Amino acid sequence: MISFLVFLALVALAGFAGSRFPPDDAYRRLRKPRWNPPDIVFAPVWALLYVAIAVAGWLVWRATEGNGSGAMTFWAAQLALNAAWSWLFFGRRRIFAALVDSTLMFVAICGFILTAAPISALAAWLFVPYAVWVAFATVLNGTIWRMNRAAPPSGFAAPRS
Repeated sequence: MISFLVFLALVALAGFAGSRFPPDDAYRRLRKPRWNPPDIVFAPVWALLYVAIAVAGWLVWRATEGNGSGAMTFWAAQLALNAAWSWLFFGRRRIFAALVDSTLMFVAICGFILTAAPISALAAWLFVPYAVWVAFATVLNGTIWRMNRAAPPSGFAAPRS
């Protein structure tokens, strides 16, 4: 039970890190596609995903007695990339860097799914909605970057040539 609480704490820490950089007026000035979800959607979706991330990591950890090295490496990588995304996008206002981060996060999530599946099918399946959400978020991030790269609003970094 203590190990589960550790996983919850790690995921909560990543979520807290992201929450330190919320959308602001500069974000609201960005051009976004019509299919951009309203801001109110993100918090409940992430809350559910964070619980699934913690449970999945804990299931693999428990099943391997802490020796699920490949799967756990992917789990840790996706969590670090997850924590960094809000800092890159909202904190540093580097849309392209956030896109790279999101792409790498998707790769790490898929790596976890593939390496966790033989250990715990449930852990792998718990990451599928996460993979779908991050794939959507990556496309959204890429679209926002494309729509704003020629003339980003004040506060956002212009892309380097």
